Amino acid sequence: MMLQNIVTLTLNDLAIAFRNKTIFLILFIPLFVFFSIKMVDMSETGVKKSRLGVIRTEVYAPTILKTINSAGQLFTVVPVFTEVEGKRLLKEKKIDGLLLRTGQEQQSVILIVLKKESLQALSIVESFAALQKAVEGKSNSWISNVTPLQEGGIQKQTLPTWILMLILLVGFIVMPAQVAEEKEKKLILALLQTPIREIEWLAGKVISGMMLILTAVLLLHLLAKFEPGNVLSYVAFLTVGSFCFSSYGIFLGFLCRSQASARTLGVMFYLPHLLPSALSDFSQKLTVVAPFLPSYQLYEPIKSILLDGGSLSNLSQEWLYLLIFGMVSLCCSYLLMKRRWLM
Repeated sequence: MMLQNIVTLTLNDLAIAFRNKTIFLILFIPLFVFFSIKMVDMSETGVKKSRLGVIRTEVYAPTILKTINSAGQLFTVVPVFTEVEGKRLLKEKKIDGLLLRTGQEQQSVILIVLKKESLQALSIVESFAALQKAVEGKSNSWISNVTPLQEGGIQKQTLPTWILMLILLVGFIVMPAQVAEEKEKKLILALLQTPIREIEWLAGKVISGMMLILTAVLLLHLLAKFEPGNVLSYVAFLTVGSFCFSSYGIFLGFLCRSQASARTLGVMFYLPHLLPSALSDFSQKLTVVAPFLPSYQLYEPIKSILLDGGSLSNLSQEWLYLLIFGMVSLCCSYLLMKRRWLM
């Protein structure tokens, strides 16, 4: 009898999981993570050639230039006109490294990479060392210095990813569940019987979501003692980003009838917005896909401001994109609220 009761309760729990869409997470999360990892370039098998930028007007040591040109299995040489152009291509991940001559010394070069700690930078240095040993034997290293474009330790380098995670957690996990709870308990219908109007309820909900996001990000900065370079631009993007994803989360909440379905839907939106943007640093393929997501339009400007000294004047298109996306989400929520969707 006890065994029968246990089996009955187990089947009942599984039925609830199907009804609340929780079972979809068990299928969705592993599949999405698997396909995201497969798109990362570093997961490819075989030797991946490094793309080296070489300035056309720069006078390099003939031995170095001839060796890297002949090592087609290791390097792809990309000619650039100026150092500024080379650094721009490096930031856009169109090349993996840029070679500069060391002052008046032609027998060595300076290697500029995006991140000094990256596996790509290590691969270039090791390939240079192997080629030099094969050509000259033991001598002074061809690479006199490795200079990263993005300065700072691992804590600062990963800060934009943590900030994006906090914003998406509030936008896709907290906000939809709150809205669905108020729908499920008929609290919204009760409020609408009072003089409170739909737009007032939406404004209050958006402001509360923005306050949660800004408080979480501020606490992270205080605990880690991180100071953004361009404070005004940083605050402008955090403000419009918190507005965008608070509105987005409210819209998702209106699509659901219960808290359980809202949490499930939130996770199913959370991962596709987080992983492609966060992993775009390691994959040229994801760099092509990620810009279609609003999370990338927030992640890249924040990263640019924190790590590269970017400003709002250079990132106005991304700022407008987030503002418009947030307004559209808010309008959709208003229309669903007027129709009393699933209430």
